[in-house]
Order: sequence, then structure tokens, then C-alpha cells
Amino acid sequence: MSDLVIVLLCAAVALVVALLAAAAAGKLARLDGATYPAALLRAATAFGSVVTLTAAVTASLAALPR
Repeated sequence: MSDLVIVLLCAAVALVVALLAAAAAGKLARLDGATYPAALLRAATAFGSVVTLTAAVTASLAALPR
């Protein structure tokens, strides 16, 4: 496999994980009694956090010597 295919597959997996985390956060917020806008805000925050964490881990791994 080429490096581009591997990078694209990893990016797709990271986005799916971020979407799952956002959906879970939104559902848990709604079960906790939050309004729909508040639950959506919590879901968006969770999505952004997972994407940011993925970017930080990727950057740190890229900086390691091979």
C-alpha cells in the first residue's frame, strides 16, 4: 500500500471515532436533561477535542526519529 492510502485510511478512522465520541457525548448530555442546543454544544466540543487530540498525537509521532 502506498503511504497516501494509509494516511487517508487513518484520517477516516479518526473522523469516525470523533463522530462516535460526539454522538455519545450528545446522547449522554440529553439523558442528563440538557436542552437540545446544550447537548449539541457538548457534542461539538467533544468532536473538536477528539480531532485536536488526534492532531497532537500525530504531530508528536511525526516528530520522532525513524
